[in-house]
Amino acid sequence: MIVDSALYHGGARDRIDCAPHDYATLRSGVKDEGDFVWLGLYQPSQYELEEVAEAFGLHPLAVEDALTAHQRPKLERYEGGMFLVVKTLWYVDAEDAVETGEVAFFIGPDYVITVRHGRGTRLAPARELLENSDEQLLAEGPYSAVHAVVDYIVDGYVDVATELTKDVDEVETSVFSDERTHDSARIYRLRREIAEVRRAVMPLREPVRRFANGEGGIDPDLRPYFRDVLDHLASIVESIENLETLLSSAFEAHLAQLSLQQNDDMRKISAGAAMIVVPTLIAGIYGMNFTHMPELDWRFGYPFALLLMGGVITGMWIFFRRSGWF
Repeated sequence: MIVDSALYHGGARDRIDCAPHDYATLRSGVKDEGDFVWLGLYQPSQYELEEVAEAFGLHPLAVEDALTAHQRPKLERYEGGMFLVVKTLWYVDAEDAVETGEVAFFIGPDYVITVRHGRGTRLAPARELLENSDEQLLAEGPYSAVHAVVDYIVDGYVDVATELTKDVDEVETSVFSDERTHDSARIYRLRREIAEVRRAVMPLREPVRRFANGEGGIDPDLRPYFRDVLDHLASIVESIENLETLLSSAFEAHLAQLSLQQNDDMRKISAGAAMIVVPTLIAGIYGMNFTHMPELDWRFGYPFALLLMGGVITGMWIFFRRSGWF
């Protein structure tokens, strides 16, 4: 479906009176350099996207990628324009899960078409920020819209990295607490989600670097904005690498904690077994019923045996307690 369509003329949105799918009327308003049409689609059908492709002369391979989605971030040049794919990320804290979506950009000299897949990241706020920004930036043409959306998506990466950092801090606190914890499953889950973020962030650096270097005829005044996005990506990559290192260390510490806890359990079990074995030995001896056992005819033999067992158990308990086995 078409979420929004607009003509931008002279650094502002032109209030042209036409239907969202009236592409010919929209493009007819492009008169000056820097004017462009921005068409936003959300999970379009094959018919809808083919109609757009015919109106704007989009390359069929790029159309196929935008329709099927599930592409890695990339930037490709086709005759008449550029095709960019960017992953969107959002965090579901209750599940420690990073959800992903995708935005495909068709960029031409007088148009930019965004095709969004996934429900988490809306692009309307990016459009509003751009429309309310300096007119000079909007007058730079379609790449100003590309920067606005990519910058907005990368800001979402920062939010996801922040949430992951909080969860990793919680795992560290749990691992090094005195209580018995079961953190291995959560550590694995977080490492998997961090890998998901890596797959979105790492490949995007090259397309943004190419934009920052002016590929596609980007105006020199707009290149610093893409360099700023590139700096944000570099910061996110550093955060991801730090989180991966911390999780690896936390997992090793968790395994060490489990080993120590198992050793402690074994010491307690061994001490308890020893405290049972000694009385059992005494009872076994007195249960042999040999004829020449003086204690059998002794009036205090039975209480003596019980006191002996109790005394031995008490002595062993004190010894093990002082040794740290209990």
